[in-house]
Parts: sequence; structure tokens; C-alpha cells
Amino acid sequence: MADLPGFIAIEVGDEDLPVAIAWTLPDGQLKHTLIQPDPDWLQRSDASLGDYTEDELNMMGVSPIDVLRELEEDHYNETLYSNGLVDDEQALSWLFDEYGMDPFIQLAPADSLYEHLTLGEWHRQRNDLFNELGLEPFKPEDELQVMLTLHMRAQSEAEDQA
Repeated sequence: MADLPGFIAIEVGDEDLPVAIAWTLPDGQLKHTLIQPDPDWLQRSDASLGDYTEDELNMMGVSPIDVLRELEEDHYNETLYSNGLVDDEQALSWLFDEYGMDPFIQLAPADSLYEHLTLGEWHRQRNDLFNELGLEPFKPEDELQVMLTLHMRAQSEAEDQA
């Protein structure tokens, strides 16, 4: 199998506070983790933690700096593709700004990978796949599974048309 593009999805609470993140590796494997909120994040913002409690994130999550280190190890100086529905860029900015880091990845909309699909068609197929696969929109690991499946189908269709 050829290397796949890198996909990323971030689940956020209010105020773009990142609570979970997932990304793909070139072989299609997924990495997913919850993100421990820094105590300062909760004090300086009215942000909620979405579907999680502070205790859940602290017990099951990974520190934000460790998330960034792992992401950097996997995708330094690369473009990652996002569904474009949640402001992943704002959530990533929150993480990078927290540690005074310059962003080491670029984000691009996933639909830009497919010249033969209009934006509307990409979104329709994405929504259909959530229903078909029984997955939940906006959960990072489910978003990635849908983007990977859509990518494989789009590549197959493009090859059939060639």
C-alpha cells in the first residue's frame, strides 16, 4: 500500500480548548489520545471540556507537551489534512502558544485532496460514511476512520475513471 496522506482531527470543548486529538500515520494506523488540560487553561477561560470531566482528562489524558512531541516525531514539517468542520487550527494554536512553539505542521482541508469531488460531494460522502460505518462525527478517531475510508474510495474511483 502506498503511503497515505496524514489526517488529523481534534475534539474541542468551548473556546477551542483541545480535549482529544488523533492523527494518522503513513500506513493508515491511527494515534489517538485525550489531552490533559493545563490548570491555567481552565482558570483563564470559561471553557468547558466537552463530553469529558477534568478528572477523566487528567487520569486518561496525556500532557499537551507530550502530545506535541509525538506529533512532531510523526509529522515534522508536513501537511496534515483536516475535515475543516471543527477549527482544528485554533485548537493547535492553543497548544503551540501554550509552549511558545512555532507550528511545525501545516493544515489543509481534506477535500482539497480530491479534484474530482466538489466540496458538497465530499461532505455528502463524509456524512454517508458516518451513517454507513455507525461512527460519531467530531470524535477524532471516528473522523479519521471516515477520512481514511473516503480517501481509499476516492482513490479507487479516480483510478477507475483514468
